[in-house]
Amino acid sequence: MQKFIEPKGQVKVIGHLAVLFSVVVWATTYISTKKLLFGFSPLQILMVRTFLAFIILSFLNPKKMIYKEKKDRFLIAGAGICGLYVYFFMENTALTYSSVSNVGVIVSIAPFLTLLASRFALKEEKLHLQYYIGFALAIFGICLMSYSGKTDLKLNPFGDFLAFVAIGVWAVYSVLTRMIANKGYATLLVTRTMFFYAFLAMVCQQILFPCKWELGRLLGKEYLFHFLFLGVVASALCFVTWNFGLKTIGTIQSSAYLYLSPVITIVFAMLFLEEKITLVSAIGAGLTFFGLLVSQRRIPNPKKIR
Repeated sequence: MQKFIEPKGQVKVIGHLAVLFSVVVWATTYISTKKLLFGFSPLQILMVRTFLAFIILSFLNPKKMIYKEKKDRFLIAGAGICGLYVYFFMENTALTYSSVSNVGVIVSIAPFLTLLASRFALKEEKLHLQYYIGFALAIFGICLMSYSGKTDLKLNPFGDFLAFVAIGVWAVYSVLTRMIANKGYATLLVTRTMFFYAFLAMVCQQILFPCKWELGRLLGKEYLFHFLFLGVVASALCFVTWNFGLKTIGTIQSSAYLYLSPVITIVFAMLFLEEKITLVSAIGAGLTFFGLLVSQRRIPNPKKIR
């Protein structure tokens, strides 16, 4: 495997900004997905947004993908199927069975699983105490945000199970993407190829388990904007910036930004869904953000300072 070259400081800053941009946009997709689920199935939503993303990326980079090794094709296909198909399909499906609060808390554990998967598979990111402290603070904050003002907490085993499987799949996707990045492929070309294999897997599901399509709905004013946002911005653009972030700052630092997702979702829910934020939710948002900061800092080793 090609040796990973540590990027320069300026490139790392751009990597952090790219990841932050992806997380901010993904946190707002909840609004669009929620509206689309009234007229389309989870698979249909994914197929449309994936197809749009593939078309956009093909236009930006029409070059043929040339693999350096035969196994690289399987790495890219596996990453695309895991991160662009299975993860989002399971997450969307989980929301139809379980509550948004349950799924939100479960999915927020993704960075922790990514840490373990990265450490086990790549052995390039060391575990440190600050990460665990930050993780605990972020999870506690997310729980406060998700369950603020609710007294009737209900568990749905099937929906919650799908959410747990989804974050495991995301951890696999992050590790595979990091392995691909170490081989020196162009980010845009790799991302486009991932979307191709993801869409191919969706077509297979559509053939095996067909669902009725009403093409006229796709062009409806109440749906078209949300499909364009999910396909062009949240998929085509954000997965390029996210994969660039994985390539430059690593899986652990990139995934830690996912802790911000519930905070951003609450803000946009207030703006677009007219939901009110409680004091407990505000405290939870603050703890989540503070947990992210703690997880990104490392206390110097006194022995090394001497």
